[in-house]
Amino acid sequence: MTADMAGFIDAQRTDHGVAHAVACRALGVAPSTFYKHLNRPVTAQQLRRQATDAEVKRAFDKSQGTYGSPRVRAQLRRDGIAVSKTTVEASMARQGLCARPKKKKGLTSQNPGAAAPSDLLGRDFSATEINQKWCGDFKEVKTAEGPVFLATVEDLWSRRMVGFATSNDYPTAELAKAAINTAVATRGGGIAGVIFHSDKGSQYTSEAFAAACRRLGIARSTGRTGNALDNAPAESFFSTLTHELIDRRAWTTRAQARQEITLWVHSWYNQHRLHSAIGMVPPIEYEQATTPNPQKQTLHD
Repeated sequence: MTADMAGFIDAQRTDHGVAHAVACRALGVAPSTFYKHLNRPVTAQQLRRQATDAEVKRAFDKSQGTYGSPRVRAQLRRDGIAVSKTTVEASMARQGLCARPKKKKGLTSQNPGAAAPSDLLGRDFSATEINQKWCGDFKEVKTAEGPVFLATVEDLWSRRMVGFATSNDYPTAELAKAAINTAVATRGGGIAGVIFHSDKGSQYTSEAFAAACRRLGIARSTGRTGNALDNAPAESFFSTLTHELIDRRAWTTRAQARQEITLWVHSWYNQHRLHSAIGMVPPIEYEQATTPNPQKQTLHD
């Protein structure tokens, strides 16, 4: 019998009112063996494990239960706590702490008659400077009042969500334009030459969106419609948004959804959430550390 099992049996009475004898019988453990282990003094190893579990739980709770073991470990290291990968994984397993991503369904469909731009990225989503490569896509968010549709623009240099826009109507070129315009405003203009990458959805291949990009000096790039790998960062962002916010909420109105999405993006995702693609730091912190004059954050919806 282990100390962990003794602690589990003891917790059944404290947490659920299950008598020690009943729990011992269910687990096939002699009560005398249980009491022998229960009354043993706590060892230094057990104290270290308890301290580790408390810190792991704190980091997990700080993310509102959304971090898996790599980000929990990264957060602990940022807090000055050195801990191994296996230790974090074991602690999370002991405590039943688990965060799993969800998959999303795309909203864009290709217009066979539209002339689509070529793929300028070729699945190379790295960038060497700010405002070099952007990407975006659409997402449907359900509420009791009806759906809200979200269009995004992400800077691949820092993985910061630099712009987005929402609408109650099905995604259109106007929604895509609105998201691009907010991204330009966030960056303070002067973004001519940036590549904006999307799929070949009709919204992004429309003349209205093409004209907006020409006016702003944005070079359009498109991957294949419905192919997640061709626009992987946009897909990854929506998976994160779904898992960490949308699946945890049941909004009554569209206004509530818009407000919470806006706060989540700007107050959590951009400012505090650790991003694996940039060395487990938040996007805005990454920009401040790598860009001479990073643009200040502004709120858009």
